[in-house]
Amino acid sequence: MIAIEIKNLTKKYKDVIAVNDLNLSINSGELFSLLGVNGAGKTTTIKMLACLTKPTDGDAYILGKSIINDTDEVKSFLNLSPQEVAIAPNLTVYENLEFITGIYGITKPKQKAKIEEMINKFSLEKVRDKKAWKLSGGWQRRLSIAMALITEPKILFLDEPTLGLDVLARRELWTIIEELKGKITIILTTHYMEEAEKLSDRIGIMKDGLLLDIDTSTNFINKTKEKTFEDAFVKIVSEAKQ
Repeated sequence: MIAIEIKNLTKKYKDVIAVNDLNLSINSGELFSLLGVNGAGKTTTIKMLACLTKPTDGDAYILGKSIINDTDEVKSFLNLSPQEVAIAPNLTVYENLEFITGIYGITKPKQKAKIEEMINKFSLEKVRDKKAWKLSGGWQRRLSIAMALITEPKILFLDEPTLGLDVLARRELWTIIEELKGKITIILTTHYMEEAEKLSDRIGIMKDGLLLDIDTSTNFINKTKEKTFEDAFVKIVSEAKQ
């Protein structure tokens, strides 16, 4: 079953084409990564799919609903953990989770159970009463993803989820993300080659707003005849038409 169908999706800012005629299908339960260097168009794509910015042209269908014509329904299917960690710094971990359940209208009887579920799932027990601004970057990322998941979305967007984290914190988040695979549809943006290779069912390589190719990391290596996925990525990007 196709969860996301993107048709000729385009975003222009004056003379700059941030996303150029994007066509892509993502299957239900798939973890699909958009991989590219800064400025490739990954975050702009996510913002359009999450109904945070309107496309200049084209459309996309989330579980059959248009991001242009069915915005409210689309928003009810999904949630986003953005690059800029979206947490309230002066609230505790528990209060942040409580706050987000209130925004999404989760009933009181269910609210406490969902909060405890997220605290356990993301191993937040020892920081549950700590103010968010006192948390390390890794803990803030965990909380941000927990806040996105507590609403039980069918589609989850993770925009550069490990950006700026140290190696250990990044690996810990990878474990959490891997545990979500197959349970919900995940679209992840990253510029870390190892991250895309480790986590993805399929990878879309972007450059200057264009989707250059889609495949698995293994197939990218095989068809470029390179030894590593990083080398394959560099070859694909460097040989792309300017």
